[in-house]
Amino acid sequence: MLLELARWLEGLDRFFALFGYLTLRAILSALTALLVSLWLGPPIIRRLASLKTGGQPIRSDGPQSHLSKAGTPTMGGALIIAAVVAATLLWGDL
Repeated sequence: MLLELARWLEGLDRFFALFGYLTLRAILSALTALLVSLWLGPPIIRRLASLKTGGQPIRSDGPQSHLSKAGTPTMGGALIIAAVVAATLLWGDL
């Protein structure tokens, strides 16, 4: 989406031609995914913890240090996927 905007703005200023380079868009995409995950991470983790959804099952015969992990939300992968999809939609050449 942003690539199309940059192509349109390229007619106004050659600076926007930089966004045609894949390496620049890859770096900006990685930074976007990082910022999205840092921005959405804490609220999503708090929400998952309050819902008590999908805690990792802990064996009682395992190490005692693992008992502290009971109730830890395990849906963090969804946050990573959402951040990557958002960055791809923004910076990808779709």
